Amino acid sequence: MRYLALASDYDGTLAHHGKLSSATIAALERLAASGRKLLMVTGRELDDLQKVCPRLDLFACIVAENGALLYWPETRREEMLARPADATFVAKLRERGVGPVSVGRSIVATWEPHQSAVLETIHDCGLELQVIFNKGAVMVLPAGVNKATGLASALEKLGISRHNTVGIGDAENDHAFLAACECGVAVANALPTLKAAADLVTEGDHGDGVIEIVEALLADDLKGAEARLTRHHLLLGTDVEGREVRIPSYGANVLLVGTSGSGKSTLATALLERLAQAEYTYCVVDPEGDYEALPDAVTLGSADHAASEEEILRLLGKPGESAVVNLIALPLADRPDCFAKLLPQLMELRSRSGQPHWLVIDETHHMLPAEWQRGGASHPERLHTVLQVTVHPALIAQRNLRGVDTIIAVGDEPGSMFDEFAQAVGAPAPALDRGQLEKGEALVWFRGPPERVIRMRIAPGTIERRRHTRKYAEGELPPDRSFYFRGAEGRLNLRAQNLMLFLQLADGIDDETWLHHLRAGDYSRWMRDNVKDEELAERVGEIEHSLAAEPLESRRAMREAIEETYTLPAAQGP
Repeated sequence: MRYLALASDYDGTLAHHGKLSSATIAALERLAASGRKLLMVTGRELDDLQKVCPRLDLFACIVAENGALLYWPETRREEMLARPADATFVAKLRERGVGPVSVGRSIVATWEPHQSAVLETIHDCGLELQVIFNKGAVMVLPAGVNKATGLASALEKLGISRHNTVGIGDAENDHAFLAACECGVAVANALPTLKAAADLVTEGDHGDGVIEIVEALLADDLKGAEARLTRHHLLLGTDVEGREVRIPSYGANVLLVGTSGSGKSTLATALLERLAQAEYTYCVVDPEGDYEALPDAVTLGSADHAASEEEILRLLGKPGESAVVNLIALPLADRPDCFAKLLPQLMELRSRSGQPHWLVIDETHHMLPAEWQRGGASHPERLHTVLQVTVHPALIAQRNLRGVDTIIAVGDEPGSMFDEFAQAVGAPAPALDRGQLEKGEALVWFRGPPERVIRMRIAPGTIERRRHTRKYAEGELPPDRSFYFRGAEGRLNLRAQNLMLFLQLADGIDDETWLHHLRAGDYSRWMRDNVKDEELAERVGEIEHSLAAEPLESRRAMREAIEETYTLPAAQGP
């Protein structure tokens, strides 16, 4: 099971006019009965939510106050994730005639058109607060707190990866949390900007849209929507026309073949680096001790001793942990039996927790040799989300080759590698140019449908690529490299320490402040000097020049430029 959790907004998504329909409740009950966890992610204050929602018991966790508070219905425990609301700030809002003002554990909320007064009060109080909009509501929270951060905390405590989570919402404040989920869904009544950013848009509105996703999860774990879920596809390289070549982040069965010294490890290591950067977990079965230096994984076993199955499973059972299982201490003849015992346990762990997301079998001919026929029912007929690395396809057990859907050949004779694979599985080899590959190139055979062969230049993992540089998108830039919305007279001092927070603040500030920085070229200057992205800076500079008098259009264009670079793939996958 790929998706272990469904995280849903409440108002406008689960609920219509604050009410849950009986059909929506029944659907949530069916999903919970399947073993999946339900989470609610809402901007509402907890006390208010408890009055309007009669079935909080359906949810493993409630992320309330737009990410500032966790509530665990089973134990009725509350957990603050942000500092309490500032009483002086609230008092000054009321002195200025802002009202109504609602105060939660951390959130302070009012309604448009009070946003300008709210921003002025933040400035006067010298507080580091952010303003978030939600269909007319104006919500004030400590900087860096949103639905995405609250969901991340809840998932961590539940032991579930965001890559095993579907998120669904309808409004401005749902952008960050949908982007954080493996599959982000907008209901039919969602704002156009959210629908444009979402992976999927339901046909039904409000609770009917949620029911639609629940039924798809129960039917086939959203497999029917896979063609549209390309946002997380993994980069392999670029083709002869410069287009990116990618593979799905889930479900692929990849065979990497080539003789020693042909570049297999370069590509495999690069893929592992990208998995770690994207926060996918992996397990490398390493029979020759070649992967000990991976910085994002714990190595188990050494030349002196082999790791036990209990040790391996204990580590991989922890959320976010990746492992390199070093088997070099085992005699070559014992490695197939060791792997045969470990594999079904890894698959069972994955079925329960979704992790490890990827399995990498180096020197697969040692683990599953052609002459070795053990495995029986305990050996899955088709592995998935796996990378198998070998010198020759014919050296691997035939039953294991039948499920391979992507073959990557490196070295001097890629065509002969394809021929060898085709003969082993009893399928025709693809027609291709039999010319020599240059150093750093590979041939990729996507067996389809549709079937195609692509010649590509491998993207090495040591190159820092901006769309995989998460610190700029979601991390914490230091104060001297952050962007500050101050305005023409320096009335504000709102800090954006990353690009996602920059977009949130951009949505909340007044038009005068936005246009002041736009016309001064401050945005492109920050992208160039502090984000270190010359290409994005040039695109933002064009927006500054062409839309200097258009606050709404320039905001939209700015969001598109940043999200296309840092949260969306530049090209479709295979």
